[in-house]
Amino acid sequence: MRKGIHPDYGPVVFRDRAANHAFLTRSTLTRSMVDSGKTIEWEDGNTYPVVDVEISNVSHPFYTGTARVLDTAGRVERFERRYGKG
Repeated sequence: MRKGIHPDYGPVVFRDRAANHAFLTRSTLTRSMVDSGKTIEWEDGNTYPVVDVEISNVSHPFYTGTARVLDTAGRVERFERRYGKG
């Protein structure tokens, strides 16, 4: 790899505030997050930059099983009743 052209890649904590869940991973967001000054002390005693996210796998409706399935057949039938069949 060429030196000086790749972004910094290091540990970052992503925190889902809605679900009160956080996980440690690696990301290229480390440089921008270190500059912002937002950090968190992780379970291992080290301090890492933190990124707050609105939704994660813990709070997403698809993964939690609360996703709703649209009844497209019912909508078509209702449209045909209301406006008649073509």
